[in-house]
Amino acid sequence: MSKIITILSSIRGNFVRQLIAIAIPIAVQNILFSSRGLVDVIMLGQLGEAEIAAVGVAARATFVSTIMLVGVTTGGALLTAQYWGAVNKQGVRESTALTCLISMFFATITVLLFLLFSESVMAVATDSPDVIRFGSEYLQITSVSMYAVAMGSSMAVGLRAMHKPGISTFFSAIGIGSNVVLNWILIFGHFGLPAMGIVGAAIATVLSGVIEIVTLYGYLYRKQHLLAFGWYDVVAAVNLRKVKRFLQLSLPTTFNFLIWSGGLFVYHAIMGLSGVQGLAALSVMTPVESISLSFMIGISSAAAVLVGNQLGAKEYEKTYEQAIALTILCVFASIVIAFLLYLLQTPILDAFSALTPETRALAEKFIAILSIGIVLRSFPMSAIVGVLRAGGDVKFCLYQDICAQWVIGIPVTAIVAVMFHAPPEWVYLAFLTEECVKWIGSIPRIRSKKWMRNLIDSDM
Repeated sequence: MSKIITILSSIRGNFVRQLIAIAIPIAVQNILFSSRGLVDVIMLGQLGEAEIAAVGVAARATFVSTIMLVGVTTGGALLTAQYWGAVNKQGVRESTALTCLISMFFATITVLLFLLFSESVMAVATDSPDVIRFGSEYLQITSVSMYAVAMGSSMAVGLRAMHKPGISTFFSAIGIGSNVVLNWILIFGHFGLPAMGIVGAAIATVLSGVIEIVTLYGYLYRKQHLLAFGWYDVVAAVNLRKVKRFLQLSLPTTFNFLIWSGGLFVYHAIMGLSGVQGLAALSVMTPVESISLSFMIGISSAAAVLVGNQLGAKEYEKTYEQAIALTILCVFASIVIAFLLYLLQTPILDAFSALTPETRALAEKFIAILSIGIVLRSFPMSAIVGVLRAGGDVKFCLYQDICAQWVIGIPVTAIVAVMFHAPPEWVYLAFLTEECVKWIGSIPRIRSKKWMRNLIDSDM
């Protein structure tokens, strides 16, 4: 009992203020990011279920590439947090420059993939000609927005490490505001422009991304912010030893994120076997789920920053106590969020006016399952995103995700869908199998303390 009191007492006073100051802007930023997909789904949802399904599948594909880019920036996030904890400002600058450079390289790969193979990507999840055609058009246009994702994520991780996430959140709000206005103009045809439907939504996504990045970088360079790196910082960062260390942290996490997000796309494809109705209901759930999880993502990301700062300062015992307390806090937060989601399901689903009564009824079942899933995801999310990766324990996270998702979760879901021909709600419930496995793996790993490592000693 005394140990529990000691652990809980480690998250009070200044630590709580820092947690809230970092977590809330990150949560808001994630809500804004998820709202892009939600705005597209809601506005296109007034046109028909084929458009909802198409943008849902395409958005899941772009989510895979976005997650890959976030994985690339994770190496920079880990290093920058520890540089900031060690009060090494030049290290913060160079780490941000290297993060931006490498993430832009990976963004180019995803742009080429979506431009050249958009129909093949869509065909993985559905055999509906209309869904493939609509989704392919959307993917080809939105592909270039990956450059904006790379540049925005690179700067966001640096700002988080400096406990200034509100800056990138503000400019994300500008981006989503632009997306809403441009969607309204281009999808339905206002101010004399033709109604462009799903193509208009794609163009709006690209233009809003450009607006966000131009305003963010313009602000940082005009203010001569610490993260406004120059050519000399890039040259200093492109050092074989630094690049190698960055990739040693980033590549396992990038591969981890790719494997995980690719698995989500496979889940989408399995649901597609149940028909357009199940796919449409799942497409509605995707942005709703992302928004619902945003606060927990904020806590987990803030935990990663604070744990990384403590590891950089070599405060190991305090790090462990705060890590345990933060995971407990995330679980309690998930219970509140799940309860609110279940209560608000009627106004949420009312926004999707094109859903048939049958699809609406299915979506209501999905929300009940999602509420359970939010609680199940809370501890693995806080453990993996907020604690283990902060200490550079990226290989364990990779191996656990492969085992939980690809060895157990996806096969179980496929068996439920293909062998037992279960209804869509049971297939959706089977998605949660992997979260149960992650609870079993994450608890002993955190308790082992093997993840607590200082990553920047060689620079000191």
